[in-house]
Amino acid sequence: MLHVRVKTKGAKFSIPVPYILLNICTSIITSKLLIRHANKWSKPHLEQKNIDFTIPSIDKRELNRIIKELKKHRGLEIVNVKAQDGTEVIVKL
Repeated sequence: MLHVRVKTKGAKFSIPVPYILLNICTSIITSKLLIRHANKWSKPHLEQKNIDFTIPSIDKRELNRIIKELKKHRGLEIVNVKAQDGTEVIVKL
């Protein structure tokens, strides 16, 4: 399970993210329909700035392999950020 912890001066909370939710998100992100619509939605903005770019398709199997490998490294701290105003964000496996 992925744990996201956020600490501010006024509040402190933790958000647990189960691996099954990550798998569902990878299915959504890698769907051909979503990528096709994202390219269609971004096309007018990119044409306005004269940028030729399309969002490439993402291999779902590769993302699932990454998540499977992350499961083996429980307790690993992925992100630890502290801002000048005292806000802190920690992401751990």
